[in-house]
Amino acid sequence: MTTLVQSVDWLAIAPPALTALVALALLVADLFLPEARKPLLGLGAVAGLALALLSLLPLLDGDRATFCVDGAGCGYRADHFALTVQLLVLGGALLTALLSFTAVREQRLPAGEYWFLLLSSAAGAALLPAARDLATLIVALEVATLPSFALVGLRHGERRSAEAALKFFLSSVTATAVTLLGTAFVYASTGSVHLDAIAAALGDVDPQLRTLARVGVVLTLVGFAFKTAAVPFHFWVPDTYTGAPLPVAAYLSVVGKAVGFSGLALVTVRAFPSYGNVWGPALAVLAALTMTIGNAAALRQDPTRPFSAVRLLAWSSVGQAGYLLVPLASAAYTDRPEHALGATLAYALMYAAVNLGSFAAVALLGRGRLADFRGLYARKPALALLLAFFLLCLAGLPPGLAGLFAKLAVFEAAIDAGLGWLAVVTAVNVAIALVYYLRWTATLFRAPPEPATDAPATDAPATDAPAARDLPAAGAGTVTAVREKAPAEAPPRRPLALVTALALCGLLAVALSAAPQLILRLADTRLF
Repeated sequence: MTTLVQSVDWLAIAPPALTALVALALLVADLFLPEARKPLLGLGAVAGLALALLSLLPLLDGDRATFCVDGAGCGYRADHFALTVQLLVLGGALLTALLSFTAVREQRLPAGEYWFLLLSSAAGAALLPAARDLATLIVALEVATLPSFALVGLRHGERRSAEAALKFFLSSVTATAVTLLGTAFVYASTGSVHLDAIAAALGDVDPQLRTLARVGVVLTLVGFAFKTAAVPFHFWVPDTYTGAPLPVAAYLSVVGKAVGFSGLALVTVRAFPSYGNVWGPALAVLAALTMTIGNAAALRQDPTRPFSAVRLLAWSSVGQAGYLLVPLASAAYTDRPEHALGATLAYALMYAAVNLGSFAAVALLGRGRLADFRGLYARKPALALLLAFFLLCLAGLPPGLAGLFAKLAVFEAAIDAGLGWLAVVTAVNVAIALVYYLRWTATLFRAPPEPATDAPATDAPATDAPAARDLPAAGAGTVTAVREKAPAEAPPRRPLALVTALALCGLLAVALSAAPQLILRLADTRLF
């Protein structure tokens, strides 16, 4: 007789559970703390995320499962795949929390709500890679996504923020509806919600239900494609990133992508292996379109346009999503799907460290235009060198060996799967991306702009002075004040948390570049 009584392995579920408990504790503490003590909430969030990261250590020695039903399977499994994604998610959330101290204070964001929403989203993101049934997968996906809407629109009275949140909300709701419909069709055709049972049932589905199963598979893939910002479901990305607080944009670019890709990996490789002839070609085409359109749009960014630095990172993240899709598509054509997933995770870890570092550099400089980075090396050499290193990692050029070897892992996955055409498209896009990454890098080391004089400049606009519209807290006379008083101004105080986040990203990028075998070893790890 099958029993529905389930035991709970508290150690296995500790990472997402601790994150959720700390989120609730911070929300309650916000009710009793006076305004002057609100910064303590940020310290509590950092401590909670650090504790959740430490809870991964006891799980490294084995494969633990919980919420199991006899004869059906387990709803939660802490295997190598889940632990790797949880490390990425919780580490990314911790770095985002460090980035957020300055934004919460300077943009007057409600501290209690901000930290609660950030940790709630991180809890859902940490739960998702360990989900092994459709119900847990969908719940985790929504727990990770719903707080993000509020985070994007948390700047009260900011029209750009409200528009970004609305666009993000509408696209995600559409994705959720499509995903729910697809998973409902899959359940109707297989009679199970557990991924392993679905995989077994789809291999021998009733002929009368075969069309229903195929439609369910396709709709589920479309829903997750929205979450990964794959073309043509990417339209929300640039406006959402520029409208959101900068730490939230950094969070979405890393943790949001980890959520979408881990869910996509689970439903394709784990639940739908027998339908590889459906999702394999679809993901390959999506990968080619995503990297091409993302890189082409990043290449066309006007350096004098407001928020052009953030927009370039937004379009770059779309292009990077295309690279991440390549190994997933390759998994349908190989006898070693775990190897293909390992290449995706290796690339995601490299991308997380250097992309968060790039956002941290933009936040520390406090300017949103690419033109404002001209001559940065002359003013702040350490910051310029770090940003240049991050950009070279994203481009895959030495000394950014982390990016180089991550891209090699992606190429190897495509070639091993016989997708030569996709490897060629990837190589062309890597060359396209080199142009805008190197162009930004060269800007850092150019001669600083000439100081403005009292005479009107008729030859060219003063694009190297920070524009008032680019600085949210600036007044109408900001540009004039900067031109007249810049030489006499004292150097701005550098927030400790922001500098710490930048330093941690730099250390991670350097460590992965110094020991690239860590990336290649992950690609050969048994994940499931």
